Amino acid sequence: MQVFSASRPELIHPFTGLRPAQFRRLVRLVARRGGDAIADGRPGRPWALTLPDRVLLVAVYWRTNLTMRQLGPLFGVSHSAAHRVIDTVGPLLALAPLRRRPKDQVAMVDGTLIPTRDHRLAAPSKNYRYSTNLQVAIDANTRLVIALGDPQPGNRNDTIVYRSSGINDQLAGRAVMADGGYHGNHEVIMPYRKPRDGSELPEWKQDYNAGHRKDRARVEHVLARLKTYKILRDYRRAARTLAVTAAGIAHLHNIALAS
Repeated sequence: MQVFSASRPELIHPFTGLRPAQFRRLVRLVARRGGDAIADGRPGRPWALTLPDRVLLVAVYWRTNLTMRQLGPLFGVSHSAAHRVIDTVGPLLALAPLRRRPKDQVAMVDGTLIPTRDHRLAAPSKNYRYSTNLQVAIDANTRLVIALGDPQPGNRNDTIVYRSSGINDQLAGRAVMADGGYHGNHEVIMPYRKPRDGSELPEWKQDYNAGHRKDRARVEHVLARLKTYKILRDYRRAARTLAVTAAGIAHLHNIALAS
């Protein structure tokens, strides 16, 4: 018996963050990206679930972080079928790179630690867990996610990961704001630091820092919204899939925020 289905509109918002109309547009986008043309397993073998249900299954997994053995029965499929749906449909939900941007666009960037069980990439970090550092950049005006860096070991600080994750290349040519943890990246707009002699900053610099903190809080709010998808609080899958998962969640965030 299938408990979860896209034919039940009351389930869509709690488990995707999208209104039913937004979810339907997302399904149409996945279909254009090839979602309907993919066979389940062997050629000629049809999917057990419709495309809307497959998209919903992925969103439910990201939102709840259930295991495959818990998720499969909710959709009336085996745990292996649920795993194949996530592997196949998940990449089709990923955020598409921006081709054009406003000339005056200001980006805000910050890193967040994703607890990751795959120790091939994760490393012990300041949260005392094996984690990866994920860099997220948003548009300062719209709060839409515009770029994500490749996940890096969590024991690396933001100033290094900003470069090693490749997000600096994605933001090239933009004005970029960040906190003081990005010291050394001269193209990034950061708050003024206290002098080494311990003296106080001039009042105008203190006022600037206060405004900078207020503005930069927007990216903190976006990171909190992304982590309402519980998979980003305890990532059990292979670390190589984290970039796609984060891009998919960022896409859902953007759809929910933009319309």
